[in-house]
Amino acid sequence: MDKRVFGLTGVEVPVLGQGTWQMEGDDRGAALRALQVGLDLGMTHVDTAELYGYGDVESLVGEALAGRRDEVFLVSKVMPNNATYEGTLQACERSLKRLRTDRLDCYLLHWPGPHPLEETLRAFERLRTDGKIRAWGVSNFDVDDLEEALAIAGPGRMACNQVLYHLRERHIEHRVLPWCERHGVAVVGYSPFGSGDFPEPDSPDGRVLAEVARAHGATPRQVALGFLMRRRSLFCIPKASHEAHTRDNAAAGRLRLTAQDLARLEEAFPPGPVQRELPVV
Repeated sequence: MDKRVFGLTGVEVPVLGQGTWQMEGDDRGAALRALQVGLDLGMTHVDTAELYGYGDVESLVGEALAGRRDEVFLVSKVMPNNATYEGTLQACERSLKRLRTDRLDCYLLHWPGPHPLEETLRAFERLRTDGKIRAWGVSNFDVDDLEEALAIAGPGRMACNQVLYHLRERHIEHRVLPWCERHGVAVVGYSPFGSGDFPEPDSPDGRVLAEVARAHGATPRQVALGFLMRRRSLFCIPKASHEAHTRDNAAAGRLRLTAQDLARLEEAFPPGPVQRELPVV
């Protein structure tokens, strides 16, 4: 599995990780096995959040990582309603307990919320000083939110911005991705298969995807992941609740798309117009 330096952290992280959103609704045994197989295949960037199943998914992840914590780049998130100074500290402690660990590799604010960002970031810095987290970042932040975070924390502090990114939703490429690249902030794409909006095989864009896949002996989903990881700033965290899906995802880490492939995909899946608000799911 290829690795890249994660923002300005200096830490090399697998470009392809494992997301866990909505995993609380999946068969627990199958999901546990899928996560463990993912670790075996090098997808050791594992993302979760206190919101997912209101802690149940963090507990599942903690079970999956038993005896393997040191292999993993572990990320979790605080809910905005909890993100006061004290609330963030307490939320982190609860997440650590559920995850059966003494530290997170990165801790994110799940989206901009009602509490002053200064309080959240001050708590993040306290957690980092105390060794509870190694780095912090944000999720679902548009450029104005990123500018505010930069003004508060200063340069070199924010590790990543986790955002919606898939073939049919490339809005971040207009403003958010360039901003992050200018400031050394990693961009982590969630829901890379579109949460039900993956191209149908008989659609015009789906046929292009299938043709590129056949040329590489790959699957359309592997090609989609390869495209979404084509820049040095980009990471992806697809979710898989079954071993076969995990194995299919992991194979994308070995895929090398050509310039011609990328040009065809760019044409088939254009970024679209600039939207007023950052899309989220």
